[in-house]
Amino acid sequence: MPELPEITALAGFLDERLAGATLTQIVLPSAFTLKVADAPYESLVGRTVDSVGRHGKFLAFNMGAAPQAANTDEPLSLIVSFAKDGWLKFSDTEPGTETGSTGGYFAAQLGFANNGRDYDITLTDDGAWKGLALFIVRRPAEVPGIAELGPDALSPSFGLEEFGRLFTKRQQVKGLLRDQKLIAGIGNGYSDEILHAAKLSPVAIASKLEPDAVERLFRTMKELLQGAVTELSGKGPSEVKPAKKASMRVHGRTGEPCPVSGDTIRELAFVGTSFQYCPTCQTNGEILARRGTVKG
Repeated sequence: MPELPEITALAGFLDERLAGATLTQIVLPSAFTLKVADAPYESLVGRTVDSVGRHGKFLAFNMGAAPQAANTDEPLSLIVSFAKDGWLKFSDTEPGTETGSTGGYFAAQLGFANNGRDYDITLTDDGAWKGLALFIVRRPAEVPGIAELGPDALSPSFGLEEFGRLFTKRQQVKGLLRDQKLIAGIGNGYSDEILHAAKLSPVAIASKLEPDAVERLFRTMKELLQGAVTELSGKGPSEVKPAKKASMRVHGRTGEPCPVSGDTIRELAFVGTSFQYCPTCQTNGEILARRGTVKG
């Protein structure tokens, strides 16, 4: 699933090209994709993009008021939740150039015009279960997932004291980092990387961590995510995912040697998901088993 660094890079890339652009076309082949619509999706056509931004792991196209009131003259936001396997394809062409068929499944197509160029975005979902979702709302906070977000992981106002207050429950630290109601923006991949860099077990119980371990985790989270944002900044959509994958030290690298210890990277799999870790770096050499136990 795209996480904070990828969505930040994607929003910056799109904002640079689409701020001030006019939405010229929107195609939704399936009504299933559109979860909430405060206005008909056709009413977005003709609106100007004020900005493209991010809320947690959501992408937001913030649109200005309609030039001619079409059901509503209020600003609207088109919010994208990519879910597990969603992403987008981006192309820019001279006006009137045929872009051709995308081929295969797509969740939506958007066309824009800005400063003499046409821009086309295709929202794709490669998963067997199509989870990519769109929301058309007057304010991003009207999307339930955004309204429930905790503080953004990279927000300057999210400090160590507030972070430390999260570590009071008997909850595995891996799950805590991924809980969007507690911290916004971190998913399965970067939580693996953060815990590895902080030398903490993914199944460690949050309430049992010593204060110095909590502080180390906090500093690592901030530094690793900011480094990933910097590394991905300026890259196009087709480059972001490969760059993320290449940067991963443990996530998605089951069976490979840990770049720090040389130990074999292990995986703990659950229904529909899995995570990776280094026994030497994170669990004192113990191999994790299902349900968070360890094998001696």
